[in-house]
Amino acid sequence: QVQLVESGGGLVQAGGSLRLSCAASGRTFRPDAMGWFRQAPGKEREFVATIGWSGGSTFYADSVKGRFTISRDNAKNTLYLQMNSLKPEDTAIYYCAASYMGLVAAASNYAYWGQGTQVTVSS
Repeated sequence: QVQLVESGGGLVQAGGSLRLSCAASGRTFRPDAMGWFRQAPGKEREFVATIGWSGGSTFYADSVKGRFTISRDNAKNTLYLQMNSLKPEDTAIYYCAASYMGLVAAASNYAYWGQGTQVTVSS
């Protein structure tokens, strides 16, 4: 079993930055990819970014491209999301997830999920 624990959320003003972390533990951790998703109140969960766990290839949603950067530290089994130039519409619960089905954006392809961390951006 794999456990994922997010941290780093909080309240920030528009234009500010936050860095989210996701620590993985459990059985030997070798996913194909790790991703970040978010869910705002009253909206469906949406894809934010994903990174290949071995090769490091990345893919971003258009809404965050150029502002967010996904990265990972394989030695620490930790995933990161650096969020810059934050906007009020970035307000959501952010989830990390592990995929064993390649570098994909569809949430249904992610087998393990964290509990989420709240990000609130004030205007």
